[in-house]
Amino acid sequence: MLYNLISQLVDQYSFLNVFKYLTFRTGLAMFTSMIIVLLVGTPFIKFFSVRQILDPIRVDGPSEHIVKKIGTPTMGGVLILLGLFSGILLWGDLSNYHIWFLLYIVASFGLLGAYDDYKKVKFKNSSGISFRFKLITQILIATIGIFGLSQLSQNVELTNLYFPFFKNLVINLGWFFIPFSIFIIVGSSNAVNLTDGLDGLATVPVILVAGCFAFISYVTGNIVFSEYLNIPYLEGMGEVAVFCGAIIGACLGFLWFNAPPAKIFMGDTGSLALGGSLGAVGIITKHEIVLAITGGLFVLEAVSVIVQVISYKLTGKRVFRMAPIHHHFEKKGWPESTVVIRFWIIAIILAMLGLATLKLR
Repeated sequence: MLYNLISQLVDQYSFLNVFKYLTFRTGLAMFTSMIIVLLVGTPFIKFFSVRQILDPIRVDGPSEHIVKKIGTPTMGGVLILLGLFSGILLWGDLSNYHIWFLLYIVASFGLLGAYDDYKKVKFKNSSGISFRFKLITQILIATIGIFGLSQLSQNVELTNLYFPFFKNLVINLGWFFIPFSIFIIVGSSNAVNLTDGLDGLATVPVILVAGCFAFISYVTGNIVFSEYLNIPYLEGMGEVAVFCGAIIGACLGFLWFNAPPAKIFMGDTGSLALGGSLGAVGIITKHEIVLAITGGLFVLEAVSVIVQVISYKLTGKRVFRMAPIHHHFEKKGWPESTVVIRFWIIAIILAMLGLATLKLR
C-alpha cells in the first residue's frame, strides 16, 4: 500500500528509489511486523487475561503442564497476523498476484484456527472443532487458492516438480499439481499445528524456514542468481521475500512473549496460518521438496503422530510414550527447555541442509 504510493513518486523524488530494492523492503517488512507485535503485545495479553481467553491444557498431557501452563492466554496468533499484515500491506507490492495468494492462504487458515481456538475457550476443553471439519475446511480453502493461482499465473513452471541434488530431474505434474499442492498446504499447516505444543517450539523453526525461503524467493526471482544456481527463474517471485520477512518479524516479536515461560500461546490461529503460508510459499517458489527438508522438524512431528495412530489401531501398542514426539521426550524426563532447545538445534541443521541443496545441483 505504502510502497505502491511511494513508487509513483520515485520520478519526482530520486531518494525514494531505495524502496525499489527488495532487500530494503524485506528488512522494512520484518522490522515493521516485529515492532507492531512488540507494541501491541503487552496490552493484548492483559486484555485476553482479563477476558479469560485462556488455553485449556490437555488433561492427558505431561502432568507439569497442568501446573505450569494453566491460566495462560491463547489466540496469540492474532498478534502474529496483525504484525504480518502490517508489514506486507505497507511494504509489499500489492500488484503482485503472489502476494494476494499468500495473504488469502494466511488469512483463511488464520480464521479457521481462530474458530477452533474460540470453541476450545468457550467450552473449556482442548478438543475444539472436529478433526474431520478442520480437514475438510482446510482442503476447501487450499483448493480455492490453488485454482485461483492457476488462473492468475502465467508461469509455465507452475506445474513442474523440481528435485534438489539433481540438475535436470523435473516432473511435470499436469493436473496432479492441484491435489499435490493441496496436500502440501494442508500438510504443512497441520504439521506446524502439531509442533506448537511447547513454549517457543514452533516459533523458531518457522522463523528459520521463512528465512530460508526469503533467500530462495529472492534468488528465484533474479535471472542472474537463478541461472548461476541452476534453479528456475520465476518473474516477480522476489516479492515473496517481503512476505517471508514479515513472517520473520512477526514471529520474532511474538517470541518475546512466547519464550519460556510463555506469557501467551499462539494457538491454532497462528500455527494453522503460519503452516499454511509456508506450504504456499514452497509451492509458488517451486521448492516443495526443499520445504520438506528445511521444515523437517515439522515433518518429524507429523510423522510421529501418524505412526502412533497406525500402530495403536493395528496392534493396540504405542510406539511413543506420547505423540507428538516432543511430548515423548517430556515423558522420558527431559525438561521442557531441553526439548525445545534441542529441537531448535535440529531445525537449524535442517535449514542449513535445505539451503545447501541450492548449490548441490
